This record gives sequence, C-alpha cells and structure tokens, in this order.
Amino acid sequence: MAKKGYKKAEQNIDMSVGESLKVLRELQELTQKELAEITGIAQATISAIERDRINLGIERAKVLARALRVHPAVIVFPGWDLLDEDAA
Repeated sequence: MAKKGYKKAEQNIDMSVGESLKVLRELQELTQKELAEITGIAQATISAIERDRINLGIERAKVLARALRVHPAVIVFPGWDLLDEDAA
C-alpha cells in the first residue's frame, strides 16, 4: 500500500526504452536522421538506443525528451502510469 500523498505506479504495457523512443519519434513523424540533426546525437547512436544495444543515459534522455516535447520519464519509464491511490 502506498503512503498517503504518494501515487502508486502501475505498468500497463511491456516496452523497452528503445521501443519507447522509436514510438515517440515516429509519432512526431521524424526519421532517425532528422532527430539526430535536431539533437546533435549521432543517427547511429539513436539507432543503437532504439534497438536497445546501448543505454540511453540521463543526459541523452533529457536532450531527446526536449526534442520530442515529452518529459524524460516518458522515455525512461515506458508503459507506466501513475494512479491516484484514492481513485484506485
């Protein structure tokens, strides 16, 4: 049971960080190359992150989140929703 004032997290879907990044990028209708140009992160690095071959890292998460107009947690913790304990 969550402490009062905190929200309980619940996972809805099983998605990797790389899959999350790819979905967000595609929803913005961006290619890896375009995202690379916007962020300054090499296209090969974006590709490797999307294939879960390398770790995203905090700094890259911030840069990518800013470019995709989402909070970094959306990329780093895909598939999780916060539930209001009172509503559950």
